[in-house]
Amino acid sequence: MAAEADEVDRIVDAWGTQRPDLDFSPLEVLSRVDRLSRHLDRARRAAFRRSDLEPWEWDVLSALRRAGEPYQLSPKQLLAQTLVSSGTMTNRIDRLVGRRLVRREADPADRRGILVTLTDDGRIRVDAAITRLVDAEAALLGALARSDRDRLAALLRKLSLGFDVGVHL
Repeated sequence: MAAEADEVDRIVDAWGTQRPDLDFSPLEVLSRVDRLSRHLDRARRAAFRRSDLEPWEWDVLSALRRAGEPYQLSPKQLLAQTLVSSGTMTNRIDRLVGRRLVRREADPADRRGILVTLTDDGRIRVDAAITRLVDAEAALLGALARSDRDRLAALLRKLSLGFDVGVHL
């Protein structure tokens, strides 16, 4: 066991005693990822809440902000970036328009199409949220040196790419 044991170490050790025939190394990795994910989710929700945003609002607004000036995308482009159904996206756009965080505009390249554009208030909120988010996530990673963060990011990227090409549990 590691010099400093965490809860996952205790769980794996207990299982190892009960089932020495199994390799518990996947739990050592993915149980920690799961637990860290919960901490990350709480930190993200807190960062968004301080900017008066819900996580789903962040998804849409941040996609628009990342698009660069004039901070607009078609609903179809937003669908591709947020991975929700078209009905859900329509509802989200309606709600964001109601909060004056985005507006709908006619698409000059397609008479039947619309573009969703980030308003000034939407940009201010998403900029504040990303600043808070980066600060919160840096705090979560505070125990790691930059080289450890880089190595961990590379390993997680490698694992993530496997899922992106169709490896699913």
